[in-house]
Parts: sequence; C-alpha cells; structure tokens
Amino acid sequence: MKKGRADKQALIQYRLDQAREVLKDAHALYDLERTPISIVNRAYYSMFYAVLALMISIDKDTAKHQGALAYFDEYFVKQKVFPKEMSRLIHDAFESRQEGDYRESSRIDRETAGEILQSADVFLEMVEKKLSESSSS
Repeated sequence: MKKGRADKQALIQYRLDQAREVLKDAHALYDLERTPISIVNRAYYSMFYAVLALMISIDKDTAKHQGALAYFDEYFVKQKVFPKEMSRLIHDAFESRQEGDYRESSRIDRETAGEILQSADVFLEMVEKKLSESSSS
C-alpha cells in the first residue's frame, strides 16, 4: 500500500532530522577531539539517513546499507540528479566507517575524519536542497 503524501513528507522529514542530529553529534565529537572512528561513524550515518530520505521520495525501501547506496547510485547519480562526486563522497564515508567499525586495525586519523565530516556537510546540504525543490513542485 502506498503512503499518502502527508505521511511520505513526514517520513522524509524524520529521516532528514535524524541526519541533522547525527551530523551535529559528529561535529561535537570533532570539536571535542574525540576518536576519529566515532566522528566518521556519525558523519556516515548522517549521509545514510539523507539517502533514506531520498529513497522515500521515490517509494523505494531497503534495510541494508549496500542496498541504499546502490539505489542512490542508480536513481540519483546515474539519472544525473546529483553529480558523480556525491556517490564518491558517500562510498568513501561508508568504506571508512566499515574500516573503523569492523577492522582490527584502523588507519583513520583526525584529518581523514575531518574530510569525511566536511563531505557529510556538503552531502546533507545538497540532499536537503533537492528534496526542498521536489516538495515545492
């Protein structure tokens, strides 16, 4: 059953709110000089929640990170809604998050965490702009 427009907008807004909150957490962790792994984790999740918002906008759903990234690439990058650079940003963040969370020896340093944090800022801003344009048309 398809969701009504109001329900869909509420769910998109919920995902964007999640994205903003975890991005704030990532910035706080960075400012407090906490572990780069934690900063990358929160920055990546901001991007992931933004992708989930995009997926809701096109009536797609997945519980898996790889599936969400594949949908993003297929429906938003290949269709030229977003530049290829956006795909690189989220895939780099995903790989770094995987490294930090699951590998016994991580090479993520503060500089890398800062770069991913900046990428998350850009990514979320672009997604919010696109969704804002879509909802007003």
